[in-house]
Order: sequence, then structure tokens, then C-alpha cells
Amino acid sequence: MVLNRIDLRGSALTDGIDRDLLPRAELDVEAALERVRPICDDVRHRGTEALIEYAERFDGVRIEQVRVPREALRRALAELDPAVRAALEESVRRARIVHREQRRTDTTVQVVPGGTVTERWVPVERVGLYVPGGRAVYPSSVVMNVVPAQEAEVGSVAVASPPQRDPGNAWGAGLPHPTILAACELLGVDEVYAAGGAQAVAMFAYGTQECRPVQLVTGPGNVYVAAAKRLLKGRIGIDAEAGPTEIAVLADDTADPAHVAADLISQAEHDTLAASVLVTPSVELADAVDRELAVQVPATKHQQRITEALTGRQSGVVLVDGLDEGLTVVDAYAAEHLEIHTADASAVAARVRNAGAVFVGPWAPVSLGDYCAGSNHVLPTGGCACHSSGLSVQSFLRGIHVVDYTRDALAEVTHHVVTLAEAEDLPAHGAALKARFEWKVPDAT
Repeated sequence: MVLNRIDLRGSALTDGIDRDLLPRAELDVEAALERVRPICDDVRHRGTEALIEYAERFDGVRIEQVRVPREALRRALAELDPAVRAALEESVRRARIVHREQRRTDTTVQVVPGGTVTERWVPVERVGLYVPGGRAVYPSSVVMNVVPAQEAEVGSVAVASPPQRDPGNAWGAGLPHPTILAACELLGVDEVYAAGGAQAVAMFAYGTQECRPVQLVTGPGNVYVAAAKRLLKGRIGIDAEAGPTEIAVLADDTADPAHVAADLISQAEHDTLAASVLVTPSVELADAVDRELAVQVPATKHQQRITEALTGRQSGVVLVDGLDEGLTVVDAYAAEHLEIHTADASAVAARVRNAGAVFVGPWAPVSLGDYCAGSNHVLPTGGCACHSSGLSVQSFLRGIHVVDYTRDALAEVTHHVVTLAEAEDLPAHGAALKARFEWKVPDAT
């Protein structure tokens, strides 16, 4: 297998790079909007009845109710493979260690004597967490969504995941995958819904007979989930419009091509639109990675999916003159996941400005972050890492300024407020302060 190549050697990258030159998956959320709009409107008006019909239409399974019975959650955890349970417990433990340190504390600043501004950090009251259930099963996404919400002390947490035709258990179809249910039970989440796609987002936004509305929806999904988030943003808060997964690897001739190839494959396994990009000044490394891919890809379980992703326009090798130019490219690309396989990888990683998460050296692959690094794997895609962050405790908190001034502190600044209000032709703003005092404009002399 030979990856597509973009040769930027000899290009002047000191003033940046046109991001359109770089490999990127196409995700037409705008086109999907018109497909999800009637679905969301239908859920708004018909609620649970609409969700049941969409489960049969899109998921191929007839369900009697959307909310998952508590007994199904308990049973899923009881029947979970002990090794999987142990791995999930370790994932949860490490995620809690990291996310607990992200908690914010209230701060009070004295602006002037008698005048303070306090910033309070208040959790969202109720959140809906979406867990995909298409080509793969993602109990790890349950962990990555639920743990920061719990550490933020969100009052009410609900999870939605698509119902399965063949859920892999002996007790019937029509529920989310049992490993998803087990992860919810393990984390103490007892409000779980068998709903997927745009209809799940609409359920969270509008509420149904079974599900109360939420204030915030988080979690990755397909283009229809992203479109529903865009459509309903404002009624609900969202974390991001997640697109196909991405890995970029910045590597020099010290990198092990077997490691680089394996890591490119690991993300290509997700989806045919997954992006796997190698940025390197070494043609020899690029050639060696191609040879490794030719060996490793045929040995994978999902060979066809991986091959399609690696040979798609969204994947490839970008050749550059050196690591400085490589850093320019990866900052322009702003990958969801960025691995650094270079000499002095820590120093190179410290220079990165745009990435959802950075993985330093050969012993910190993206797969570690997907499950057990303690970091969060819900990360910005599609170049959004240049302005957005991954999911964290902060995602579930709101900063509220509390202004507390004494009479004397207000009196001291009133003339400035009146002056600015009149400069903006909003005299009633100033009058609101004047009403508190027998006040006149101070003599400038």
C-alpha cells in the first residue's frame, strides 16, 4: 500500500500554509441539515411515538419503549466479561484522577474598596450524553462523557445510544449494546435511552413523554448527529460538531516505521472517512511506512474499511523540508490526535499550538488516549482544534459573575458610567445610577 503524497518541500511556509492544501475528510453538515430538520420537528411534536418509528426505520428494530429498564442495566453489568469490566474500571479510575483536577474554584476580586466581582462556577443542571453505536461499540465514550459530567457535579445525566438488532446478548434486541449498558451501570447512570442519530439529539432538546429536556448535549456521532446539533444549538448547548476521527503523526528519521504504520491503521479502523496523515521530512521514513502498511493492513480484522480510509483523499503523507516546517503543517492541520515521533519529542511537542491532544514519543500512542491515559478522547475534529478544546469538566460548568458594590463604591464611579451611557446615546442607563443619588456632573475644573 502506498499513501497519497503531498510534497511541500521547497515551499515557503514561514507565513503559514493554506489549510485547503492538506488532506481532510469531507463532512457536509449543511447538506445533512435538510434531512434532519423534519426528523427533529417530528420528535418535537410526537415524542416517544416518533422515536419508536425511527428506531424501526433507521436501526431496523421494533422497540416498545425508549427508556432502558433498570433491570437491563443491572443484568448487562452482571453478565459483562470480567476482563472488560476490569479494563473499564481502570479507565474510569484514571479518567477521574485527571478530570478531578480540572474542577474550578470560585474567585473573588476586589476591584475597588467596597466593590467586588466574584466568578462562581456552576454546573449545568441536566445533560444528555450521546454514545455512538454504528460500526463499533464505544463503552469508552460512556466513560469519557460521564466522568467529566460527574466530576463537574452535574445534577442529572442521561445517556442515549442506538438500539441494536443483534445486541450480542441472549435477552433480546431493541436495546443499546450490552457493553454500553454495563458501562452506564458501572458509572451509576440509570437513565439510558435506546435512541440514535438526529432523533436522539431532538429527544434531548425538546423532551418526550419519557425524557425530560436537557440544557447541554455532548458526545461524538455521525454527520446526522452533527447536523442535529447545529440545528438545535441555542435551544441546547453542544460540545462540538464532531466529524470523522483524525490522526496526524509528525515524525523524523528516528521514528520506528512499524509504530507509525500501526498508529495510522488504528484510527483508520474507525471509519472509511477516518483521516491518517504522516508529516515528515524523511522520504526514507515515508517509504518504510508504506512497506509496513503493506504488511500490517492485510492482517487486520477490518482490512477493507482501513484500506478505504488510508487511500482516501483525507489520508496521506505530507513531505516537508524539516521539523520547523512540519510544525507549521500540523498547526495548520490542527488534528484531533497528534503524535510526535521525533528526536527530543517532548521539546517538539511543547511547540505545538493546535491539536485536540498531543501524544509524545513512541510509548504514548493514540490508542492509549482512547482508553486508559486518563485524558479525554472526545476531541475537536475538522481543524477545529485551532479554536476549540476537547471535552473536560469545564465543558459542563458555567462561569457566573456576581457583582457586589457598596453605596460609596457605586457613587465613586457613577460619573464614568453616566458619561459612557450618554456617549452611546443610552441615557436611561445613566439615569438608573443617578436615581440612587442626588447627583450632578462634577465640575471639571
